Amino acid sequence: MAVLPPNVSQATFDDALRRFREVVGEEWVFSSDEDVDLYRDSYSPSWGEPGERMPSGAVAPIEVEQVQRIVRIANEFRVPLYPISTGKNLTYGGSAPNMSGTLVLDLKRMNRVLEVDERRAFALVEPGVSYFDLYNYIQERGLKLWIDCPDPGWGSVVGNSLDRGLGYTTWFFRDHFGAHCGMEVVLPNGELMRTGMGAVPGSRSWQDYRYGFGPWVDGLFSQGNFGVVTKMGCWLLPEPDAYLSGIVSVPRRRDLIPLVDVVNYLENSSCIGQPRYRSPLGAARNEPPLRDLLARNPFPDDAELDRVAEEMGVPSWACQLQFYGGTEVVQAMWRQARQKLAEAIPGATFEDEKYYEMPMTGEQIANERKVAFGVPNLAIFSIGARSEQNPIPVDGHLDFTCVIPKTGEDFLNASRVFFDAMQGTEVLNTNGQFPFSPFLVPSTWHARNFIIIVGLPTYRTNTEANQRTRAWMSQLIEVASANGWSEYRASPTFQDQVMAAYSFNDHVLRNFLETLKDAADPNGIISPGRGGVWPGPYRSNRMTPV
Repeated sequence: MAVLPPNVSQATFDDALRRFREVVGEEWVFSSDEDVDLYRDSYSPSWGEPGERMPSGAVAPIEVEQVQRIVRIANEFRVPLYPISTGKNLTYGGSAPNMSGTLVLDLKRMNRVLEVDERRAFALVEPGVSYFDLYNYIQERGLKLWIDCPDPGWGSVVGNSLDRGLGYTTWFFRDHFGAHCGMEVVLPNGELMRTGMGAVPGSRSWQDYRYGFGPWVDGLFSQGNFGVVTKMGCWLLPEPDAYLSGIVSVPRRRDLIPLVDVVNYLENSSCIGQPRYRSPLGAARNEPPLRDLLARNPFPDDAELDRVAEEMGVPSWACQLQFYGGTEVVQAMWRQARQKLAEAIPGATFEDEKYYEMPMTGEQIANERKVAFGVPNLAIFSIGARSEQNPIPVDGHLDFTCVIPKTGEDFLNASRVFFDAMQGTEVLNTNGQFPFSPFLVPSTWHARNFIIIVGLPTYRTNTEANQRTRAWMSQLIEVASANGWSEYRASPTFQDQVMAAYSFNDHVLRNFLETLKDAADPNGIISPGRGGVWPGPYRSNRMTPV
């Protein structure tokens, strides 16, 4: 049910809603309990509890001038706003604000693809444009361009980029914020600003050079609360001539160390797209003798694991390498990769996997992992869905996404640290299993670091289970912080705790950001608490959840 903004009476709030209706029309202001319920966090770890973040209502403009007027009215009535693009940022808060009582500024009606330039490989879009929308726009015009998309494809190009979301092709494009170029922003006072070359009137290079002149401010709007982004440019991939993938497998556990070193070299040299690690030995954990070993010791030492791997004839690790480029180039890069890996790792074996020349046929795409080819989809929701193996699926999940250095030693150490720290807590992932083991594999969305990701379950009707999930998440954040690691994004429930981990020199980073926030947004109108940055009027709302 809707709640009022802090320190705003019902009469004042009603007056503000009336003014918002004058701007966007009666049908685009939402204040009934039934309407507001749709803006709740579908995966909230506090569903139905006092700690659940609840919006006070929503307003949906269709053009930037309406956004400006809404922001000015919000300042007049001291009604805080929480901008969303499509509100599909599940596991990280969805459409719900950081502070209960905040009014959602729903930008989904601003859904125009403003420009796609095939020769210069960029797009300019509004926040309501989804990855499906941009992909379809490109396909309908027969442009030889690819997008890089996350899971799932219904999310916003702008919203995902601003939350530093990630994809699956080559390193330069997987980092969606890193591949953006130029923004249009409504500032907290209602003024309109363009960043980079867009600040030059009549500029034709807005999507070509993102830095412009002087300090670069775009980062303030990434996981930030310094304005409302109403347009954004993004760089696109020219369609490659060919795609090739191959698999390298290595026999011993500590072979992961040279494997990561060589794969890092290949990726940092722009030879490969996203590398995908897996553990063939872990896939055989239910077969003897590995099953018997794990029954005696759930985290055996390296020598024991190597002995069992050799006995079973199963590699300890494997990595899929993906190549994009010219038809002859991808073959040459695969040969180079095999040579370097064979020199570095005795016993490494190789498997030619897939090869396609572009454009792919519909049948080829249908049988593939679509995100590797820039094709948005919703296949991610098959994970954790109702099945024979999972007859009672959970209602949602939180993602713990911890950044660690991209070396084999660091990953093996982190695997053991989390295993030891969480033993005895009964922490479970969304499949009802203990998430840490010797066979944990690193996630590789980022080009320069590994991510340890764990999905923790959330429920609509089990408050006790949600309380356990919150305790597990809080403990994982503490374990990471104690080891010099932290998350790169988080659900609103935990953003204060995560930001608190960035505490060098008595939290000087947070203090600096809040100094800027108070200067740019003295009324605290835009997304109070977003990213753990609280404006003066609401700073007492900061919390560290447990």
